[in-house]
Amino acid sequence: MAHDDEYGRHERMFTLSEANRLIPQLNSKLTSIQQAKAVLSRTKEDIKKASAQAEYGGGSTVGHLYILGLQQVSTNLQAIQELGILVKDLDLGLCDFPHLRDGRVVYLCWKLGEQEVRWWHETTTGYKDRCLLEGLA
Repeated sequence: MAHDDEYGRHERMFTLSEANRLIPQLNSKLTSIQQAKAVLSRTKEDIKKASAQAEYGGGSTVGHLYILGLQQVSTNLQAIQELGILVKDLDLGLCDFPHLRDGRVVYLCWKLGEQEVRWWHETTTGYKDRCLLEGLA
């Protein structure tokens, strides 16, 4: 029964091949998110100042960049999640793919910069506990 409960938590299960086919798309979306986050970081102080002055008319020359950055993060993150991929850390570009292994759900684990999915871990653990998939050593 635990298997059914765990399986039901995920909309999609991935084979290793399916996960690896999504890497180019994931690379693109996560890179866009990281670029947008950099814009948000660069414009944050100006936006805080504008917000503090809002009752006096406020405004900022970087407001449009900030809004575009927020939209870019949101759009790309939503697109990744709609694929059934779990984003664990945006700064690292760390993602998990639900996967059925030996009759139980585990996560195939991938990080931005890696060429393919080579790691997995239990659903109750994370990146630091990931194990190399057999046959890839």
